[in-house]
Amino acid sequence: MRLVFFGTPEFAVPSLQRLLTDEQFQVVGVVTQPDKRRGRGSKTSPSPVKAIAMGAGLPVWQPRRIKKDPQTLANLREVEADVFVVVAYGQILSLELLQIPKLGCVNAHGSILPKYRGAAPIQWCLYHGETETGITTMLMDEGMDTGPMLLKSYTPISWEDQAANLAERLAHMAAELLTETLLQMRSQTIQPIPQDHTQATLAPLIKPEDYQLDWSKSAPALHNQIRAFYPHCVTTFRGQSLKISGSVPLGSVPQTELPPPLARLSTADINPGKIGEIVAIAKRFGPIVQTGSGYLLVSEVKLPGKRVQSGWDFVNGTRVAIGEILD
Repeated sequence: MRLVFFGTPEFAVPSLQRLLTDEQFQVVGVVTQPDKRRGRGSKTSPSPVKAIAMGAGLPVWQPRRIKKDPQTLANLREVEADVFVVVAYGQILSLELLQIPKLGCVNAHGSILPKYRGAAPIQWCLYHGETETGITTMLMDEGMDTGPMLLKSYTPISWEDQAANLAERLAHMAAELLTETLLQMRSQTIQPIPQDHTQATLAPLIKPEDYQLDWSKSAPALHNQIRAFYPHCVTTFRGQSLKISGSVPLGSVPQTELPPPLARLSTADINPGKIGEIVAIAKRFGPIVQTGSGYLLVSEVKLPGKRVQSGWDFVNGTRVAIGEILD
C-alpha cells in the first residue's frame, strides 16, 4: 500500500516507524507542521515526525495552512497514494484533500470514540477520571473526529497514570492498530461503523486557566487535574507560584496500591482545616492539604527557578509548616 503520513508530535512517531519497517507498506511522503522554536535558546528545530522522515530519506511537506497550499495539494496528487494516514497532525483536512487517496484518509485517535473528540483527548479523559481509554481508527470526514469508526483497542487507566506515560502507551497501541486497520482495508474485510453523535464528548485545546488549582474541589478531582495537565498545574505558596506535578488523593486509592508507610497512614488522625490548608505532613512523602472534600498528599512540586523535587524534599528545603495555606 502506498501511504502518505500526516503527523507532528512524538505521539505520532511510533506509527510512522511501524509503517516504515513493514514491507507491506510504502510511505511515499510525510506532511508535518512547520519547524518551530523549541527548547532552551528557542532554536528552530523540526518536529519529531520530520526528524524520522528525514532520517528515512522521505519527501517532507510543511505547509503553514494545508487547505490553502496549492503546491502541497499538487504534490499529494502526484504521489498517487492509496491511503493518507493521519496521527496528531494538527491541521484540519479539507474535503478536497480527503478525496485525493484511493481508499480514503485513516486517522488514529487517542480515545474511544465518540467520547473525547478534539485536540486533547488523553488529557480530558484523565481530568474526568475515566478508568479506561484506548485508540480508535476511523475514516476521516470534514468534521472534528466525526468519521465512521474502523477498529478500537482498549487499555485500563490506573490512578497513577499521568498524561505523559498514558500518551506513550497509547502511541504504541496506535501503531499496531493502524497496521491492522490498513491490512483489513486492503483485504476489504473491515466495515466502517457510524458514530453515535448523541454520545459524543469534546476534548478542546487546553487553556492556561485549566492549570489553576481550586482547592475547594475534591481531592480526587484535584488529583485528576494534576495528572491530566502534568506537569503544569499551579497554586500559590507564600506569595509565589508553586507547580504541583504529583499527588495522592488519600482515602480514594486502595491501600494495597500504596507504598507501605503511606498505606498505614490513617486520615482519621488528621484534624480538618480550612480549604487549601496544610493539615499534616506525611514523613518521607510530603504535605497533606485540606480540599473541599478529602485530603490530597502533594508528592511532587516545582518552585520558580528550581528543579522538580519530591514533596518531602519540598517540606525539608522550604521548612513547610502545618497551618500554611495554598491559595
